[in-house]
Amino acid sequence: MESLSYHDAAAMLAWQVELGVDECIMDAPVNRYETPAAAPKPKAVPQEPQRGPVRFVETQVDVPALARAAAGQAGDIDALRAALDNFGHCELQKGARNLVFADGDPAARVMIVGDVPTRDEDRAGMPFVGAEGALLDAMFAAIGMGRGTDVPVYATLALPWRTPQDRAPSGEEIAMLAPFLERHIVLADPDVVVIMGNVAAQALIGKPGITRMRGTWKEVCGKPAMPMFAPAHLLRNPLAKREAWADLLDIQARLNA
Repeated sequence: MESLSYHDAAAMLAWQVELGVDECIMDAPVNRYETPAAAPKPKAVPQEPQRGPVRFVETQVDVPALARAAAGQAGDIDALRAALDNFGHCELQKGARNLVFADGDPAARVMIVGDVPTRDEDRAGMPFVGAEGALLDAMFAAIGMGRGTDVPVYATLALPWRTPQDRAPSGEEIAMLAPFLERHIVLADPDVVVIMGNVAAQALIGKPGITRMRGTWKEVCGKPAMPMFAPAHLLRNPLAKREAWADLLDIQARLNA
């Protein structure tokens, strides 16, 4: 075939086209019944895991822990008052007019803990004012003590801010502010704590029920504590003054022992 000229090859190709040849064939025959070899599987391309929408999780703030830390750093009563004023995590603070902190002599042997500021106390920024304050002073005057006397008392409240519409405080609010109250007692270091009312009892004893607890000595922050009726209760229920008088005599006896 090497001696075949171009023109001869072209003539032979034209002759084959005239005979009906319409495709070129290979030098070797092809077995079209043979099973074709399987094509190699493509390598799996590693895919990145699908990510869902990004969610921002709000960090939960342990407010009672912040309160314990703030209260624990207060080295004296003035510093504790400043810590309360700057706390900023209690919603009650936003609606109250004034911080109701304390009244009387911090060095007194008796520390009285009331419930929640009333409207008059919120306006004055002092605990036990108005008719309730007058009754409190009369009660302790009966055993030779009182605010502004030679035998003083020291008074504060379980919550330093008035609640909206004078509603009952929630358990969360009481627990949030309890570290400040406990630190207040530690710093004042009284001989006797007088717990006046259900909110004060829940904050310091862990449960309400002043009617059942009154007249029975408890221990609060390492101090003897007497639960008794608050002046507001005595104004509404004058007959309960008999039990209050018995509690006052018990407090006097403890101080004189």
